[in-house]
Amino acid sequence: MSTPPVTATYLADYCPPDFLIERTDLTFSLGEDDTVVRTTLSLQRNQDAKNAADAPLVLHGEGLLLREVLLDGSHLAATDYQLTDKSLTIQQVPDAFTLETEVAIKPQDNTQLEGLYRSRGLFCTQCEAEGFRKITYYLDRP
Repeated sequence: MSTPPVTATYLADYCPPDFLIERTDLTFSLGEDDTVVRTTLSLQRNQDAKNAADAPLVLHGEGLLLREVLLDGSHLAATDYQLTDKSLTIQQVPDAFTLETEVAIKPQDNTQLEGLYRSRGLFCTQCEAEGFRKITYYLDRP
């Protein structure tokens, strides 16, 4: 089994986030094959951030199957955001808004013991320091 290379993160690399999350609501539909996570985030631009005025919203996510994205109740088309294996980016967002996402994950296949996983038939979570991104798209920062 190979170990991925370790990348150093220095204190100087940290800066205030471009957005602040005022409220997070999670709904889990735990299943034997798939687990569906519905997330509602209330966000606002962080006026103390360096590029707050025009920054895109960038949320971390790994191993998630994105099913739906709504911005202030309106469905976004796949052309309205960029999706990579590590993030969800929405270029144009208002200063304050609600973002809803629905993702599917497979806790039974998660052998990294981060995020939501199954162990001996039980659903377990481990989100420190960057495990929450394996449950839903989020500003998952240590």
